[in-house]
Amino acid sequence: MTSPSKYHLPKGTSADGPYNLLITPESAGWGYSGLRILTLKPGEAHALSTGDSEFLVLPMTGSCTVTTDGKAFELAGRTGVFASVTDFAYLPRESEALISSATGGQFALPSARTERGDLPARYGRAKDVPVELRGAGACSRQVNNYCVPGTFEAEQLLVCEVLTPGGNWSSYPPHKHDEARPGVESELEEIYYFEVSGENGFGYQRVYGTAERPIDVLAEMRSGDTVLIPHGWHGPSIAAPGYDLYYLNVMAGPGQDRAWLICDDPNHGWVRSTWDSQDVDDRLPFGENR
Repeated sequence: MTSPSKYHLPKGTSADGPYNLLITPESAGWGYSGLRILTLKPGEAHALSTGDSEFLVLPMTGSCTVTTDGKAFELAGRTGVFASVTDFAYLPRESEALISSATGGQFALPSARTERGDLPARYGRAKDVPVELRGAGACSRQVNNYCVPGTFEAEQLLVCEVLTPGGNWSSYPPHKHDEARPGVESELEEIYYFEVSGENGFGYQRVYGTAERPIDVLAEMRSGDTVLIPHGWHGPSIAAPGYDLYYLNVMAGPGQDRAWLICDDPNHGWVRSTWDSQDVDDRLPFGENR
């Protein structure tokens, strides 16, 4: 068994300086995906140099102003990840930005290393974020597709949020995206960052591989925990009854066509066929997305 601690990062174990969480390609031991979680007190500001990566500034709670290259993007943000989708800002590589917040808040900074820098800094409107209800029955979940192919243009970066009502399973059936197979599967490293409703809320995350590429994780998730998925089948993500589960997905890889193609575990893919006879959980969508 591969040690889960290499891939499961409990809250606080990867904090650094101003960041509650700092994951870089170097710290993760891979090539592209990164994530920072930044907390600002009222009136605070943070200078961000993007270097060789493109970034999003994605409010989790609170609002902020993102200033870069003579432009100022006012992000209205939200009261919490279960309350609504949010507006956001895109920052290309080799950018200097100032993130300031009059009222304070917590902000996710997903990133992807890229050699290209053709896209400008720009604003993403909350009302343009597609909210997808995926699965059915106990596999019902909500997906907020911020920065994926067909919703928002980026060089390498893919970002979405998944919200799962208490007692439901998401990231199911288990799937993978660790091989480049045109039209079938794309090679993407993935980060799962978790928040759970309720003071004592928890969930579980499973990741497993093959004899040739082993990985073995079965970990209890609490708010602020993170799981790194360099390869292998991942899922389910299980929300304990009574506690809604949120996770932010950050993906990037070497493919130049920025595809998001997955392959189900053939032992469990049949589960999708059962959804046709079930209704979507009526607790979805969450909050203001109703």
